Amino acid sequence: MIFLILSIVLTSWLTLSFKIVERFRINTFQSVVFNYVACVVTGSFVNGSFPVSSSSVNESWFKWSLIMGLTFITLFNLIGFTTQKLGVAVVSVANKLSLVVPFIFSIYLYNEQTTWLKIVGIVIALAAVLFTCWPAPHTGDEAKGKRNLLLLLLPVVIFFGSGLLDTMIKYVQNSFLDEHNKDTYLITSFSVAALLGLIAMIVMIARGKMKFEPKAIAAGFMIGVPNYFSIWCLVRVLKDYTGNSSAIIPINNMGVVLFSTVAAWILFKEQLTKTNWLGIALSVAAIALIAFG
Repeated sequence: MIFLILSIVLTSWLTLSFKIVERFRINTFQSVVFNYVACVVTGSFVNGSFPVSSSSVNESWFKWSLIMGLTFITLFNLIGFTTQKLGVAVVSVANKLSLVVPFIFSIYLYNEQTTWLKIVGIVIALAAVLFTCWPAPHTGDEAKGKRNLLLLLLPVVIFFGSGLLDTMIKYVQNSFLDEHNKDTYLITSFSVAALLGLIAMIVMIARGKMKFEPKAIAAGFMIGVPNYFSIWCLVRVLKDYTGNSSAIIPINNMGVVLFSTVAAWILFKEQLTKTNWLGIALSVAAIALIAFG
């Protein structure tokens, strides 16, 4: 239970931290890159050494760590941008209602049981994403309307991207990982994300597309240490409750939606429309139906 609570709090912090990055005018992309450097450092410290070696290339999980690393750096940048544009609550709901994707795969791949209540929960979850992400009405020109529609698509991408990421974590954990190699896998995935990010950052700085910001290093570690442990705790919870991931993931996500929304309302005074609040309420109902149905 303690690892489940830690996963909820640490995962919520990841989204909230992007508001802090925005408030201090720190480059989001650089913060995300150094976040993964921090994940590698933290993971190596917890592991007692840097576990990745040339022999890791021959491991059955290695190709998955490459895919996961690329997904990490891409999705996390998108989450940071969307959080700053649309708010913590919108991103949390889109991110955590992505449980629909691993839920479906858990039934298909592992023959986990489903009920009509869970199916109803999936339908409500899709509606919840729409309502939570629905932009407030604005008076303005047509260009602003098109911009709002484009922003509305970002949570949809996060929805499917996060769902596929959770599905990948569950699949790899079930198929390839045990107590001896799970840390190596995580650190390898983080290393791939850090390396890809550093290469992209160096290229952009060399081309004059951005300036290096030293304070992004501090921001990266502020995000990265909790980020590592949020994934570590999730893997640990899934391992402790093998065969019941279709309930554990929804419970975890329901906690994240509630915790991060309340925290953003208190700390950042985020304003939501009645439609958005309806979406949040539906999200909690959907997660509860999927978890306990």
